Amino acid sequence: MARLADSARPRFAAGCRWGSQGENRVVLYPEGMLRVRATGLSILSLCDGERTIEQIVAALSERYPGAGPLRMREDVEAFLEALRQKRIVDY
Repeated sequence: MARLADSARPRFAAGCRWGSQGENRVVLYPEGMLRVRATGLSILSLCDGERTIEQIVAALSERYPGAGPLRMREDVEAFLEALRQKRIVDY
């Protein structure tokens, strides 16, 4: 997997948006729905098209100080790439 540029600004792809299922937040996309919890929810809530990858990783590193920044970066990139392949996230 190619490394994302620090300046990449992830956001929901066209046709994707937040929704809810009961008390849970979900991502609605043309092919269905994705439940997001815990760290995934934390990552996606920062993907507003304004924040860069670098800013997202910094915010998450503050929120989860036990994870090192390099590991956090790898996890964020892997998560976002999986969602990009499903056409849920663009950057």
